[in-house]
Amino acid sequence: MKLSSKIYKDYKKYPEKVVQFGEGNFLRAFVDWMINEMNEKGVFNGSVVVVQPIQNGLVNALNEQDGLYTLILQGIRDGKAERTYKVVNSISRGINPYSDYETFLSVAESDSIRFVVSNTTEAGIAFDENDRFDITPHNSFPAKLTAFMYRRYKHFNGRSDRGLIVIPCELIDKNGLKLKEMILKYADYWNLEKGFVDWVENDNVFCSTLVDRIVTGYPREDIDKIQEEIGYEDSLVDVGEIFHLWVIEGPKWIEEEFPASKIGLNVKFVDDITPYRDRKVRILNGIHTTMVPVAYLYGIDTVKEAVEDEVVGKFIRDAAYEEIMPTLDLPEDEIKEFVKEVFDRFKNPYVKHYLTSIALNAMSKYETRVLPSLLEYINRFGKLPKKLVFSLASYMEFYKGNRGSETIPLSDEPEILELYKNLWKQYDGSYDRLNYIVTEILAYDKIWKINLNDVEGLNTAVTEYLYSIEKNGIKESLKEVLK
Repeated sequence: MKLSSKIYKDYKKYPEKVVQFGEGNFLRAFVDWMINEMNEKGVFNGSVVVVQPIQNGLVNALNEQDGLYTLILQGIRDGKAERTYKVVNSISRGINPYSDYETFLSVAESDSIRFVVSNTTEAGIAFDENDRFDITPHNSFPAKLTAFMYRRYKHFNGRSDRGLIVIPCELIDKNGLKLKEMILKYADYWNLEKGFVDWVENDNVFCSTLVDRIVTGYPREDIDKIQEEIGYEDSLVDVGEIFHLWVIEGPKWIEEEFPASKIGLNVKFVDDITPYRDRKVRILNGIHTTMVPVAYLYGIDTVKEAVEDEVVGKFIRDAAYEEIMPTLDLPEDEIKEFVKEVFDRFKNPYVKHYLTSIALNAMSKYETRVLPSLLEYINRFGKLPKKLVFSLASYMEFYKGNRGSETIPLSDEPEILELYKNLWKQYDGSYDRLNYIVTEILAYDKIWKINLNDVEGLNTAVTEYLYSIEKNGIKESLKEVLK
């Protein structure tokens, strides 16, 4: 028996308020789940029309199940492992514009449509000069959205009260502004009238966003067991963590129309998303990046094992609370709560997050995620942050390519791997040669954008830590750092 409106006794239909470009795991476990929660609490009363952004996708499967699917949320809440199952009933229908473009455009004529959300990957918000006005379907997401908005503009004769609230979720900085830029570029490319351009500019709102929830998607390995537990077939089961955060940069009045925060969802409407982006990058991503070489060389393979280890866990917590957190400008209580949530996420017993997967392109990750905290710490406190510096030294050891008798599966840009290979070939066991290696790496401004040898004391500190790791091993060296 397959999941559908026929077997789901609580099935309801709601007015179509949201057009969603993307039918993948993330949006279904994030936006569509939130809308379902708001509907259940009686504060939204709206459904989602899903538009498939590429030719092959899931809308047929969605329509076969009347838009229904099972969402499993799992993780740590209040210190305890928790796993919940819920049928999400917020999608009204799916449309494949590659087979039915007119139906897609006709949705623009609906009085009830108010929001546009999207997740078409980082490459999705881009301009394609092959997308002329008269072709159907258009290739790019921004071209499709421009055509959709133009149909709406024409149908309603440019009425100001028929503008849209556009909330993209693609993982690029200033995603809302970049999407608006693409819309206006297509309007110019297609020679659309000035009235349409003015309507886009003045009567539509483009919000930049930050999204945060780990979604692992369809649980292939466990699906038989899960379907036995839930008692029906579901080809769209989705799995995500309990934690969620959606920061939306836009006018406060939008919250009245999308009142997710009023029912306790972690959705924030802010004037400037930058502090929240910095918080996520420096804390969540920064702690990940800081822990990798230290924990892996210590003999640990996963994030959960790392944070629960007595010694490595202390190193990670000290780096977070003492060296990363003090470099951020949000309220201290808010940052502390976020750090606590991050560590709960790291301990999620349902997710096996391997350190080697985080180590992909680790040098550029250190530059974007950790180096800003290191430099800001020096700026604020006039001294080096020991744990962040020790992590940098540990990366240099990590890129030597060995953990005892094991070969480390290094994955980075070829020229970075070649740099490390050539430098470590020259190592003769001496402090001076090790200092040469450190100097060359710190000077590699293709990674760092600056010459890190100019940071007072950094070269010496990294060299001494690296020399200690080489001579005494990571475990003894780490004990000294933690004293």
